[in-house]
Amino acid sequence: MVIKREDLNHAHVSGNKWWKLKYNLQEAVKLGSKTILTFGGAYSNHIFATAAAANELNLKSIGIIRGEETLPLNSTLSFAQKKGMRLEYVSREEYRRKAEPEFAEILKKKFDDFYLIPEGGTNELAVKGCSEFGEKLLAEIEFDYICLPVGTGGTMAGIINGLKGKKKVLGFSSLKGEEFLEEEIIKYTRHTNWQLIHDYHFGGYAKSTKALTNFSEDFERNFSIPLDPVYTSKMTFGVFDMIKKDFFKRGSAVLIIHTGGLRRSQS
Repeated sequence: MVIKREDLNHAHVSGNKWWKLKYNLQEAVKLGSKTILTFGGAYSNHIFATAAAANELNLKSIGIIRGEETLPLNSTLSFAQKKGMRLEYVSREEYRRKAEPEFAEILKKKFDDFYLIPEGGTNELAVKGCSEFGEKLLAEIEFDYICLPVGTGGTMAGIINGLKGKKKVLGFSSLKGEEFLEEEIIKYTRHTNWQLIHDYHFGGYAKSTKALTNFSEDFERNFSIPLDPVYTSKMTFGVFDMIKKDFFKRGSAVLIIHTGGLRRSQS
């Protein structure tokens, strides 16, 4: 088993966020947009990374945050604000309209011109960036299975495309009862060499158990690799459990993608 530590690829825009934002930010600059607008919850890795990336490119940023403002701000939103992101809070009911054209028009009237990036960053350009990452993995590492955590499905779809139908891609959903993820992935890829695993969500997004916490602590102690509690820890637990259950063919090479989310530096 091999772990590709994408959590080390950037101080703030780490893991899969680097690949998902890459072409979106290039497009924003190309179009002459001065402001990036995106969506996320109060603890969103995507909000954190987008604020940092926009700041590095001297772009303004707006974060449409699900729910009411809670003071003092948590570390995620505090960091985003320090990086110049304007935080706009909307009700959960309004937030559910985030993909509707009518809601986008309301935002345009309020904030004027901006380049919109969807929640989690998943769109065609994000998939393009993650496809590039998949091509890089195929060229540089020998493996039979590739395993990664899944939130919105964009990273997985991109990697599937980058592998061009080769190898077996296993995505571990961090969400409970979100079978729509299969539909999201199918929107972006025609390849069929993939499978979503729904057995290791540990109660749902950002939920955990004592067993998962113990596993993460033991893993870091044994391998000196920290795992984030929302995504990578659940996926890695699942991989180890599936190895015990003989899911993988004997002698096969398993590649795990560490997609970041640890936020080591918040300066």
